[in-house]
Amino acid sequence: FMSNPLLPTSLHFFERGWLSPNNILLVDDSCAVLIDTGYHTHAEQTLELVRNTLGQQPLSHIFNTHLHSDHCGGNSYLQAAFPNISTHVPPGHAAQVHQWNPWALSYTPTGQNCPRFVLNDVLHSGTHFEIADTKWEIHSAPGHDPHAILIFCPALGILISADALWENGFGVVFPEIEGVNAFQEVADTLDLIESLQPRIVLPGHGSAFTDVDAALARARSKLSYFVKSPEKHAIYAAKVLLKFKLLELQQTELTSFFKWAESAEYLKILHSEYAKATEFEAWILSLCESMSHSGTCQIEANIIFNR
Repeated sequence: FMSNPLLPTSLHFFERGWLSPNNILLVDDSCAVLIDTGYHTHAEQTLELVRNTLGQQPLSHIFNTHLHSDHCGGNSYLQAAFPNISTHVPPGHAAQVHQWNPWALSYTPTGQNCPRFVLNDVLHSGTHFEIADTKWEIHSAPGHDPHAILIFCPALGILISADALWENGFGVVFPEIEGVNAFQEVADTLDLIESLQPRIVLPGHGSAFTDVDAALARARSKLSYFVKSPEKHAIYAAKVLLKFKLLELQQTELTSFFKWAESAEYLKILHSEYAKATEFEAWILSLCESMSHSGTCQIEANIIFNR
């Protein structure tokens, strides 16, 4: 997509796998901004992508669309590589970053990891920044994460949507796991995206796409399905958490996987709310077997493999 006519030469789109999200690098003569930094186990790869693109120019800024571990896990590594870098995050969890509260930042309850990083400033909704004589707007985009933002370039019609909109859906609505009603916020954010009328969307995961109307229709259909059947969203959320860990581990003994699942508070909440009639380990195994049937993992003897 670096040669896509809808993207300027000042923008580099790095499409990654699902453990790390896509990275967007905005560059001009005076600064280089990386939007989202990937999961911590991919930090070396992220740095290599940045250095191969920038050459001798240093990375001057990190902007995080939200603070889930896959979007900011590389912050610490990049801060060490570029000591003068300035890191900007949405304001909602700034205090928790300063205090470093891995529970409030979701790393403990998801059973994921994020090395501690420092922040320098916040990205307020309603503000903008300029790179290569081009204005980029910051918009609040709650739903998947209550403090998430979108980044939009009106002149070029480019939307950096993170996990608010993918070509085939959107990210898990994490507040719903905690009992906070957030499906309406997802709907409001989809309405916002429609009102911006982007020509091309650079999502947090998956390929860039231009048929925004079709993507919005699919997202709204999925949202309607979840609103009518919250238990379906719960199963989706649980499987996403399990798949994410498998993407990280690639393979592990089932007994170890069950032990990890027991440590992930979000899985325990989902079990308690939607499957408490089934013993926890049996519930996790049933989800894994369902994932195996759909081809997203493989179980052989006592080993579970990512697929």
